Amino acid sequence: MIALFDLDGTLTDPKAGITRSTQYALERLGRPVPEADALTWMIGPPLIASFTKLLREPAEAAEAVRLYRERYSDVGMFENEVYPGIPGLLQNLQEKGVRLYVATSKLQVFARRILDHFELSRFFIEIYGSELDNRNADKRDLIRHVLAQERFDPAHAVMIGDREHDAIGAKANGIASIGVTWGYGSRQELLDAGAARLVDDPHGLEEAILTLTASTSRPAATA
Repeated sequence: MIALFDLDGTLTDPKAGITRSTQYALERLGRPVPEADALTWMIGPPLIASFTKLLREPAEAAEAVRLYRERYSDVGMFENEVYPGIPGLLQNLQEKGVRLYVATSKLQVFARRILDHFELSRFFIEIYGSELDNRNADKRDLIRHVLAQERFDPAHAVMIGDREHDAIGAKANGIASIGVTWGYGSRQELLDAGAARLVDDPHGLEEAILTLTASTSRPAATA
């Protein structure tokens, strides 16, 4: 039994760090700076893709990513908090023999530092993320990389995340996905992307993971 977890919006709530670092980058570029609540759509997708969508200039987007990381690496990554119930969920899954991994579009080095900071790294066999050159920022590429490295059967694995990118990446690699509704994606977004189930709290997530990883069958999506 194998479970791949997204990080932002799934294990931790990174809103403050991500939106403040985005605002910092935009301010340094001399661009208009939206309020934090107008930037939550950037939580989850690859950073370069979000800045390209926001600024519409690839070169400027690349500079925005550099500036974002300038603040995020020192301050922003710790403007973050673990969702209630997550440590207990991971402990229970580990005790029940589920092999746990992290698969995040965030830079791997940032993901590891965050999980170390919140004492969550101990639950995971490995932490996978993107690279500085944007390799594996796309969840389809990232999960393909995880499969190549770990060599497990995708039919006995599940991807857990809060955005469509998690479900799309899982589906592209033959893995079922569970959408969590406490993050930043809508229920409809997750269902449209192919999530097998939606869950509203970590207690319900434990049951869903154990059910999906115990069988090669793929339940129909439910709202």
